Amino acid sequence: MCDTLKKILKVVGIIAAIAAVAAGIYYVVTKVLPCKNKVEDDDQSDYVSCSCCDIDDPVPVEA
Repeated sequence: MCDTLKKILKVVGIIAAIAAVAAGIYYVVTKVLPCKNKVEDDDQSDYVSCSCCDIDDPVPVEA
């Protein structure tokens, strides 16, 4: 009886260890890794300079 109980507890322990490793990997992938690639959402990150918009005097168009 004691040997059977030890085997059952060993199998349950192995399953619990595998579940803990899977939970740890899931936590790292979902919480830690996306923070490294996060881009700040501000107006300066989307700014594109255009020299045609910087002209103070408009150029007359001849028709």
